[in-house]
Amino acid sequence: MHLLSAFVSSTLFSLAYASIGPVADLYVINKVISPDGFSRSAVLAGGTADTATMPGPLITGTKDGTFGINVINSLNDTSMLTTTSIHWHGLFQNGTNWADGPVGVSQCPIIPRNSFLYQFSVPGQAGTFWYHSHHSTQYCDGLRGPLVIYDPQDPLLSMYDIDNESTVITLADWYHTPAPSAGILPTFNATLINGLGRYSGGPNSTLAIVNVQQNKRYRMRLISMSCDPNYTFSIDNHTMTIIEADSVATNPVTVNSLQIFAGQRYSFVLTTNQPVNNYWIRANPSSGTTGFTNGLNSATLRYAGAPLADPTTNQSTTTNLLAETSLSPLLNPGAPGAPTQGGADINLNFNIVQNTTDSRFYVNGATFIPPTTPVLLQILSGAKTAQELLPSGSIYVLPRNKIVEVSIPGGSAGSPHPIHLHGQTFDVVRSAGNSTYNYVNPVRRDVVSIGRSSDNVTFRFSTYNPGPWIMHW
Repeated sequence: MHLLSAFVSSTLFSLAYASIGPVADLYVINKVISPDGFSRSAVLAGGTADTATMPGPLITGTKDGTFGINVINSLNDTSMLTTTSIHWHGLFQNGTNWADGPVGVSQCPIIPRNSFLYQFSVPGQAGTFWYHSHHSTQYCDGLRGPLVIYDPQDPLLSMYDIDNESTVITLADWYHTPAPSAGILPTFNATLINGLGRYSGGPNSTLAIVNVQQNKRYRMRLISMSCDPNYTFSIDNHTMTIIEADSVATNPVTVNSLQIFAGQRYSFVLTTNQPVNNYWIRANPSSGTTGFTNGLNSATLRYAGAPLADPTTNQSTTTNLLAETSLSPLLNPGAPGAPTQGGADINLNFNIVQNTTDSRFYVNGATFIPPTTPVLLQILSGAKTAQELLPSGSIYVLPRNKIVEVSIPGGSAGSPHPIHLHGQTFDVVRSAGNSTYNYVNPVRRDVVSIGRSSDNVTFRFSTYNPGPWIMHW
């Protein structure tokens, strides 16, 4: 996700994520990898230096539990950033803002041969999350991985039989050029599903396999770890019943495809009621090389007993694409504030434009440049007003326990873009592609597409969680 910010062959490889946590070391190292057949140095994470991978290991915990992840920086490749940080995407960090991770906001970067212990609790939180570097564009060089918090009393537990390391599916764009030298708007070379993929003109590299048994119900946890494109995701001959959006349990909605933006997560129930066979898993990107020729943008769903071969299935000609407006929270639905436009205590409008001179993106005339002194440290040192805090023009000071409405017109260069707010979820009262407002039961999440030029995506949240929280794409 761009750092545009404001505050407020036969496929024989099966991948199931090895898990660590909730208390563990996480080593960050450089290593040459070739996930799509092209070799390059990357930034990897692992429970040990020898087991570091891209994506990193699955980190797991349980609802209301405590995490202690000691991040050890062993980076030494100067073609990429050698300092680092980790953001725990979707976790509220209520009372532990210092552990949120973004460099320049809540912490200084971790320097090589040093470590940083992220210790935090997750009261009331369960679902699908992920972790990644929050230091410039470092996660595009590989530092990203899944995080799942399990709820033994999940209210939707009766809908599925299997939910474990084997049911996590990650999507990522992959670049053959290291991020620091790739330019402002680089083009990615491959889509990786569970860390494997192919690129146009490249070899028939190994593709990921998701193994299943016939006549079971799987809770698949789909995570977009993309830096830029969104993906249209589907599995041939199968439907998906959505039961979670960005860690928020939803009323079930059944579709056969969905669009997922960078940072978003969905859980869906996959019922394996088809004949024993191999089926294509498809993730068509919004940019770059699209389509599925020679296994591009693809992985395999393999039923037990199916041949060890690539699928020969065809994509459905009938599309039932998930509409964001069809999703609603299973528990405590409803947006805070009065059920009218502007019916919040504080109403903010953020206009996003790209400057044609410097190619930077600006929010209400300001572009975010991480300060040398993190915002949290500025506050702890006595700064209290937006005028006192750096970076100038990018800080919005909000009073505690108020309702905030944010409106963001779409249509900026490269649209549609996702917006992510740290420290809380929000209720999307107006979604992209819609002109109507829903205050009764809007989707609740932490990443939303701001759509195209005809859109004015609007969401609400309450300022119950004190601290400096970054909003960015």
